[in-house]
Amino acid sequence: MQTVKWSMGWCLVGWLLVSATVIQPVAAGQPAAYQQEHAITIDATTIIPQSWWHVPGVTPSIYGSDPESMDAYKTTESRALKLKPGKYKFGSFTFDFPFAVNLEGKLDFAQSLDQCVEGRGTQTLTIRCSRTYPHGGQRDYQYQ
Repeated sequence: MQTVKWSMGWCLVGWLLVSATVIQPVAAGQPAAYQQEHAITIDATTIIPQSWWHVPGVTPSIYGSDPESMDAYKTTESRALKLKPGKYKFGSFTFDFPFAVNLEGKLDFAQSLDQCVEGRGTQTLTIRCSRTYPHGGQRDYQYQ
């Protein structure tokens, strides 16, 4: 009987230790660097004709609203957004592409966009094209 109690006690201690090591990382969440917001400027002022743009999940959507009364951002002015490190998408009615913010708050995007997008390694994303042309090759990015 004494052996059974000791065995049950050790099983309980073992279960507590294992569950503590499994549960603790889940409760901890992401490291602090992933939670830090960075000031990222989106400059789409060179898009002609003027239009609207959005970053899904961050700014007001450009879809499903009357263009004259929508809250979506217009290409007539630059906007500063607070973005955490991660993957995002710039979208307008005629041009969209993925971009990323790294842990240092710097931008990255596919090299195939260099004809239309500037700002890799900086905190300002500048969009110069209203459509994906003049790039005529195959895109080197995929939406995830």
